[in-house]
Amino acid sequence: MSPPHNLPRSGVVKFVGRNQTLHKLHQLLQENNPVALTALAGMGGIGKTELALQYAISQLNQGHYPGGLCWLRVKGQELAAQIIEFARTKLVLTFPDGLDEEKQVSYIWGHWPTGKVLIIFDDVMDLETIEPYLPPSDPQYKVLITTRQDLGLSVHSLPITELSDTSALSLLRTLVGAERIDPQLDDAQALCRWVGNLPLGLELVGRYLANKPDWSLHKLIKRLESKRLDAKALTERESGMTAQFGIAAALELSWVELSEAEQELACFLGMFAVAPIPWTLVESCLSEQDPDALEDTRDDGLIARNLLKRVVQGTYKLHQIVQEYFRIKLNQRPDQGKPLKAAFCIGMVVAAKEIDESPTIDVIAQMSAKIPHLEELINQWVDSLNDDELIWPYVGISRFYAGQGNYGLSLPWRQKCLEQTRQRLGSEHSDVATSLNNLAFLYVNQGRYIEAEPLLVQALEMSQKLLGSEHPDVAQSLNNLALLYFNQGRYSEAEPLYVQGLEMSKKLLGSEHPDVALSLNNLAGLYKNQGRYSEAEPLNVQALEMRQKLLGSEHPDVAQSLNNLAGLYYNQGRCSEAEPLNVQALEMRQKLLGSEHPDVAQSLNNLALLYNNQERYSEAEPLYVQALEMKQKLLGSEHPSVVISLNNLAGLYNNQGRYEEAISCFQQALSIAVVTLGLEHSTTMAIRNNLESLL
Repeated sequence: MSPPHNLPRSGVVKFVGRNQTLHKLHQLLQENNPVALTALAGMGGIGKTELALQYAISQLNQGHYPGGLCWLRVKGQELAAQIIEFARTKLVLTFPDGLDEEKQVSYIWGHWPTGKVLIIFDDVMDLETIEPYLPPSDPQYKVLITTRQDLGLSVHSLPITELSDTSALSLLRTLVGAERIDPQLDDAQALCRWVGNLPLGLELVGRYLANKPDWSLHKLIKRLESKRLDAKALTERESGMTAQFGIAAALELSWVELSEAEQELACFLGMFAVAPIPWTLVESCLSEQDPDALEDTRDDGLIARNLLKRVVQGTYKLHQIVQEYFRIKLNQRPDQGKPLKAAFCIGMVVAAKEIDESPTIDVIAQMSAKIPHLEELINQWVDSLNDDELIWPYVGISRFYAGQGNYGLSLPWRQKCLEQTRQRLGSEHSDVATSLNNLAFLYVNQGRYIEAEPLLVQALEMSQKLLGSEHPDVAQSLNNLALLYFNQGRYSEAEPLYVQGLEMSKKLLGSEHPDVALSLNNLAGLYKNQGRYSEAEPLNVQALEMRQKLLGSEHPDVAQSLNNLAGLYYNQGRCSEAEPLNVQALEMRQKLLGSEHPDVAQSLNNLALLYNNQERYSEAEPLYVQALEMKQKLLGSEHPSVVISLNNLAGLYNNQGRYEEAISCFQQALSIAVVTLGLEHSTTMAIRNNLESLL
């Protein structure tokens, strides 16, 4: 005979992939002492009720609770009436005359038939609501609670989250049929991502699709993107579903319980990306608020109601459906959230400015968690940026990627920056000139010299027109254009620009400034390539000393100066002086920039060049090979720097009498040089001569 129960009718769907959760739940219920309560806790729509029901049905079928299973709906229901009705109809209890409801409930707990009993309180908002109706402290009774809130330490909580990707797809197959899902697997995965693998969302869209046999999954995704949480597929529940609400309505139950401050924080957090949120970033944006009060609002309001998840210490994350819901609430505010959007923008701009032109791996690590939120600012909230803030999120993101040598990832942000500044600020504005400069400088780093030149010329002319003939931005433009000409071997055109930029920087910024050190460094490099070593050396030394003084003994720019001075000494045949500088530069770059970076590859190449010259071939070869592979990986197989590495490796093979390998490398280097540098470039001609000498 089946134990007495009043379990609600279960939906057809079983939330696959939750067996481990159900097993853990059973362990908690069996291990707990009589006074303990066990709760399935999670945000609305996570499937707590369905999981509790699945557990109850499985236990009923296995006979683990011979005394019965009593299901009590809490929200908006009379608990005493439900318990009394269960006792009368399922337990067939009769009550002595004259007992009020409270005493009848007490009588029921004292006269329940023998055998272990499971009492389930569904959708509990606080313990005070159910405490008068809890069974006595007796091993016979086990209590399971479903809740959207943190009920405190007196409850053994089992947090449940969204389904895994595999389980989400399996649930969709159960609802819609594998014959429709598997041929549209990419769209099925996209649909799961759209609802964040949320069981309620998957069940709603799955049942909706089942009723639309002619619809493709792609069509439903487009409808969701258009209607968002108002889409019928997310609002209309069918009979037979355990859930009583659509997604938005389920979240609304938690929303109405939030205080005004908690709702404001929720709206603010909704602006962040669906990615871990460093709490220091939130505090930076909301710097006018008391940090302790802000934490209390977070913990007591959002975390306690499972609307925000703590990932690790100091880091939090929203479910993407919750983020979507909070954004709706943000835009429904009387002020449309303008003050919150302004605070978000200001905080993000501050974060972007923390990334300089040469970020170290420590800065990269510190900023990596902020980048998704800067990208979200650009993708979703760019219209809330003031004109003078507009450029900075783009600059910060592009520096983050370019600083790691990931020029391909940096490029679209510099292109978008130019497009957005032109659109917002007009075709002639100083930030447009800066955007042109930044994009062109990246092209130079990529070896795309032909594309860089017109942008650099345009940026220089625009800066001179808007800012006057003498301005730090004009000096920077002169330096960048000179750098391009230097890389193209157009030394006579580069020199006057370098000299003019250096003099202007000294005049405007003072004799000791990082920009002055950069100009000195670049002009020294030009003199070195022209064989003007006596003019180059004092500039190299001055740049190095200035950078050490201004930037500290360990900085990427200091490593660059060490590397360049070592190169000068090598060209002069002063190898014993060059080697320690090369080693120091390499070690500093590896420490500051990581083991894989274009500047590290340059240092490896230069040290190998020195060893090759000293006939230390066994030491030179692995460095050459490592530098070449690193450049090909980071810069692409057709880059001027790859040409240099191939040429140098070929020279090593030639010195060792490995002529076939040398010819192959020279041929590869020449074919790339012709395309990237041109037939008349000094490097191209040198490689051709090297190759012809072996043929």
